[in-house]
Amino acid sequence: MASARLKYLSLGVLVFQTTSLVLTMRYSRTLQAEGPRYLASSAVVVAEVMKILACVLLVFKEHSYSMRALNSILRQEILHKPVETLKLAIPSGIYTLQNNLLYVALSNLDAATYQVTYQLKILTTALFSVSMLGRRLGIYQWLSLLILMGGVALVQWPSESAAAPEKEARSTGSQFVGVTAVLVACCSSGFAGVYFEKILKESKQSVWVRNIQLGMFGFVFGLFGMLAYDGERVRESGMFQGYNTITWTVVALQALGGLVIAAVIKYADNILKGFATSLSIILSTLISYFLLQDFDPSSVFFLGAVLVITATFLYGYEGKPPANPSRA
Repeated sequence: MASARLKYLSLGVLVFQTTSLVLTMRYSRTLQAEGPRYLASSAVVVAEVMKILACVLLVFKEHSYSMRALNSILRQEILHKPVETLKLAIPSGIYTLQNNLLYVALSNLDAATYQVTYQLKILTTALFSVSMLGRRLGIYQWLSLLILMGGVALVQWPSESAAAPEKEARSTGSQFVGVTAVLVACCSSGFAGVYFEKILKESKQSVWVRNIQLGMFGFVFGLFGMLAYDGERVRESGMFQGYNTITWTVVALQALGGLVIAAVIKYADNILKGFATSLSIILSTLISYFLLQDFDPSSVFFLGAVLVITATFLYGYEGKPPANPSRA
């Protein structure tokens, strides 16, 4: 009974985190408010800081709230093992790029289209797992990847519109930017996730310590990116320009969501994760249509979404899918 409750709790947490992050991020990037809009590069940096602090607290808890033990483990695992720490620079840099790309994607795509298209990370993770880890995929998994590609292609299929040519051209241009950002994010997610999994399997370090190392590099890369691309705006109006309650919610969900999923994922089997993905896509579609009113689904979109949801379930049918460890 307790195990069943944990499974349903895991399902609720997975659906809530996935759906709420996408919808709040989309809302925050399209909200018309007075003053400048918050900088996505700044939000990425703040999320890294939150992540590091959360992981430090988790390590602190793992060692019975002993400051001496915390200092010892951080010095031993981070400062005294520079080569091991430097290994995390590659996935950290890629994850930082990915986080920035997600803001670009949701600034140009509605939440439903983003959610469905982003499931291509299953394909990229599978391909990198085969090439980097030597993992073998079953017939159902290869079939699911073909269905997945077909579903995403249908979702991106241009729909007939009676909009003015200028507006339609502008919409097509922004959708191209959004889709490109999602595709690059899918590739980076697949590679970084498999690379991180390989590192975890080759060492006995705590996953929270590894996430602290990732966060340290992520903070440096994110700060460099913010100063390089938004340095002038930061100097003019500050790093926290445009921040409001919605912005802080987005940052907190992005920072802590991965940690929450990492904590509950052991209770979620493939079928449960398939349900979570499906429910998240359905909720995103409904909320985008009825509340955000930035999405007008077509029959082709629904067909593509059904194929993507089917592929998600089918991929977990035979054997275990390549894990994409939750990088916080």
